[in-house]
Amino acid sequence: MSGKSVARSSMLMASGTIISRVLGFARTVLLAAAIGVTTDAADAFGVANQLPNNVYAIIVTGLLNAVLIPQLVKARSNTDGGKGYVDRLLTLILSVFLVVTLAATIASPWLVSLYTSGWTPEQLALATAFAYWCLPQLFFYGLYSLLGEVLNSRSVFGPYMWAPVLNNIVSMVGLIAFIILFGLDPTGTLDITAWTPAQIAWLSGSATVGVAAQAFILLWAWKRAEIKFNLNFKWRGFGLRPALKAASWSLGMVVVTQIGGVVQTIVASQAISARSENAAVASVAVAGVAWLIFMVPHSVVTVSVATAYFTKMAQHAHEKKMDLFKKDFSAGLRAISVFAVFFSVAMIVLAYPMSRVFIGEFDATISLGNVLIAFMIGLLPFSFVYMMQRAFYALENTRTPFVFTTIQIAIYIVGAIVISNTVEAKWLVVALSLLTSTTVTLQAIIAYTMLTKRVGSLGDHKIATALSQFILAGVIAGAIGYGAIEIIGGIKPGSFAVASVLSSSLTIAGVGFVMFGIYVVALRLLRVSEIDTALAGLKGILRR
Repeated sequence: MSGKSVARSSMLMASGTIISRVLGFARTVLLAAAIGVTTDAADAFGVANQLPNNVYAIIVTGLLNAVLIPQLVKARSNTDGGKGYVDRLLTLILSVFLVVTLAATIASPWLVSLYTSGWTPEQLALATAFAYWCLPQLFFYGLYSLLGEVLNSRSVFGPYMWAPVLNNIVSMVGLIAFIILFGLDPTGTLDITAWTPAQIAWLSGSATVGVAAQAFILLWAWKRAEIKFNLNFKWRGFGLRPALKAASWSLGMVVVTQIGGVVQTIVASQAISARSENAAVASVAVAGVAWLIFMVPHSVVTVSVATAYFTKMAQHAHEKKMDLFKKDFSAGLRAISVFAVFFSVAMIVLAYPMSRVFIGEFDATISLGNVLIAFMIGLLPFSFVYMMQRAFYALENTRTPFVFTTIQIAIYIVGAIVISNTVEAKWLVVALSLLTSTTVTLQAIIAYTMLTKRVGSLGDHKIATALSQFILAGVIAGAIGYGAIEIIGGIKPGSFAVASVLSSSLTIAGVGFVMFGIYVVALRLLRVSEIDTALAGLKGILRR
């Protein structure tokens, strides 16, 4: 794959992700209007819908990427073009997903109880009812990931990134129908015991139908790519052992990460106890919305760039061309960083106007904004970790990501326990978000050290120089952006930046545009070549 091809693939994926994320924002605004963000119903739905989403995030960042791409790249050299291997591997993994989905759905009451603490029986009952509808998403997320990774292994990147657009459209239609049928309740005036089966089915069922549509649309992409699949249960003696061995470490990482997720949600759910004093206290739903916003730049840039480079790195690793492998990694890391630094600074400065788009009340806006700022501090190291995981997976090394992930989760769990016992309930989610950023930073340092020990120098000086230039330009842009918000009234009740959805959107667009212009000018004055590549990529996305 040439450099132009990588850039083209990244642009195609990023354009799909941008549209998907815009629609995802719109879906979240509709959801907030329907059931609120700092309400008991929103937290109940947040826990239920988070269960399959947590597993999906792990699937994409771990198990399937670690196993499928390297194995599929090698399998294509088989006499049948890898079809027999693909049929057997996909049959095996789909079978596992089906069993896990059925077991998880049956265990919904236990899972909801596991992920919460201090909830009333009524809150648990509503969350469990939502979970019965949401947990079948597991199978469809698995199917989507499998079909998409096979397309990626053949350098067909677009459908995988565009399929979530359909998911968001279907979910939005379901939410609009829910609002038409049952009305708006952004402040949670409807008691959680008054929820009817029809309301539960419309809200959570439409979310699951959207995920199913996201998966099934890739079958059409397979047909266009002339890829055929036949169920094949003859797993013995067909070379699946390397894939299963690789999966064992990734499965271990799944377990470790899930333990961390359980601890995080349990501690965050305790914040509900403070709502008797302040109805706008952040809990599970606020953390979910903040994470959604946090994931926008990660999904648009990091995932797109890393996915395009991953196949290329896997091919070079298979061919023992380590100089090219390291060159790809360094280039991908710098391409990711030039965007990650800007988004980190810009979204910290604009955290409260962004939060106002989702929430009407000022106190709730501040609660969400505080959590978002805490998360955004960790965006750059989070992107680094993602790229380094891809590098290890391209080397067919799943053990090392397990090690540095386990270290991060262990530190996080200890920190979360300390926070649970020392921090006021109203600050729990903010503290947990800061803890996430801190532990991910440590994880990035450990991962980079391990990668250099494995492959040698990665051009440390070049990467460090580029990062220092990006950060300097980001600080300049951030200072000017902060000043611009202060000029229009700052962040206080009734100020233009948070007065309404429209004024907040105008603030985000105007101040964001100014900050981006300053950032580009600063990088060009510093003669940073990566900014020209990034701008070329943006122009390509806009043309599409």
